[in-house]
Amino acid sequence: MYEKEVERLQEIIDDSRDIVFFGGAGVSTESNIPDFRSADGLYQQKYRYSPEQIVSHSFFVQNTEGFYEFYKEKMMFLDAKPNPAHLKLAELEAAGKLSAVITQNIDGLHQAAGSKNVLELHGSIHRNYCQKCGSFYDAAYVKNSEGVPACSCGGVVKPDVVLYEEGLDSGIIKKSIQAISRADTLIIGGTSLVVYPAASFIDYFQGKHLVVINKSATAREVGAELTIAAPIGAALGQITVG
Repeated sequence: MYEKEVERLQEIIDDSRDIVFFGGAGVSTESNIPDFRSADGLYQQKYRYSPEQIVSHSFFVQNTEGFYEFYKEKMMFLDAKPNPAHLKLAELEAAGKLSAVITQNIDGLHQAAGSKNVLELHGSIHRNYCQKCGSFYDAAYVKNSEGVPACSCGGVVKPDVVLYEEGLDSGIIKKSIQAISRADTLIIGGTSLVVYPAASFIDYFQGKHLVVINKSATAREVGAELTIAAPIGAALGQITVG
């Protein structure tokens, strides 16, 4: 399946000197991390509140215990391992082909695979800070805590993830836009391009090759030179890095 498309992707990668990868939840579904919007995603499951409500800033403040109950069970997958997509992107970076991974994911799997320049638009489950004194706590501490994770100073520990109603980090936005505007190839993978402002970043791309790899259609028609309707790990995993 999709042999011709992967063949063309190989040609594009061989022709590229500065690839940027922009990815979403679909990059991690092959590592058994559920996304939000697909048929078996979190939005299709029944909760007392919608996932969007639960992972909002106001819900975190008003119902911190309810937030953590959902967050620990549905958003923290500490046993997840990088899949062929994560590994291939790290390989491309090590070979000097890829300059940045821009991700909407918070799972840290790109770093686990060996990627160095990872721009995390929505933060990371692996960074958690006390709201009172700023002390750092790792993901295991949060996951294994009873109820709301507390700091030794008595403050509430908050994950360094961007909740609904919170703004993206301006420094990460700037670096992402710079990377995309410099790239000669932009590969968009595993994202429906629904979430803004991140989805608008691709408007800064002025390079040669635009590729979309996503199982379903993206919400925006981006005028890609190549579209591969396949799981991203299955497609990228077939690429050889010279």
